[in-house]
Amino acid sequence: MPEMPMSDISVPDEMKPNIFITTLDKIYNWSRRSSCWPMMFGLACCAIEMICTAASRYDLSRFGMEVMRPSARQADLMIVSGTVTKKMVPQIVRLYNQMPEPKYVMAMGACASGGGPFKEGYNVVSGVDKYIPVDVYVPGCPPTPQALLHGLITLQKKIDSQSIRNVPWYDRHIPSEPIPVPILGPDIIDPRQAPMLRQLAAQPQAESVEAKG
Repeated sequence: MPEMPMSDISVPDEMKPNIFITTLDKIYNWSRRSSCWPMMFGLACCAIEMICTAASRYDLSRFGMEVMRPSARQADLMIVSGTVTKKMVPQIVRLYNQMPEPKYVMAMGACASGGGPFKEGYNVVSGVDKYIPVDVYVPGCPPTPQALLHGLITLQKKIDSQSIRNVPWYDRHIPSEPIPVPILGPDIIDPRQAPMLRQLAAQPQAESVEAKG
């Protein structure tokens, strides 16, 4: 049976806007996935593998990601490459807030993903996802350049699956508020946990009042 030409297929009127948006999504996502600009930002030994991935042997430019920007305001991908210490978390959150939407985060290596061999250390955060949202996790200690390339391709697939109709940065009903910058004192304090901390601080006082009564 011969195939019916596309020009002879009638499209219902209520579906025409969807076809237009689907085509627009493909163009929009193609341009974003092919010009993903990582921020020039490295923390530990994983950064050496990231530099190796950007060099000529693995040629990150094949995927349109060779332009590493020194400014967070010009980047749309943060690669957290290495150990995240409590002293570094406020700077990471501040840089994340400076990045324009749409923006993505990649946790590169075991340390950035969950603390790695330093998990539960006195000065190491057990995963950067406790403070900023992570889109792709790249396992390894440190990951190989091939693993980082696989993570970047996985991010491209995620970008391809997004639609203008439901992405949060175009939804006026979802307020785009910056993440509160953690406070570094004797220990790291997340301002988002302030209500819970107040509740825990009030419990001993309430128990002491009941004991005296």
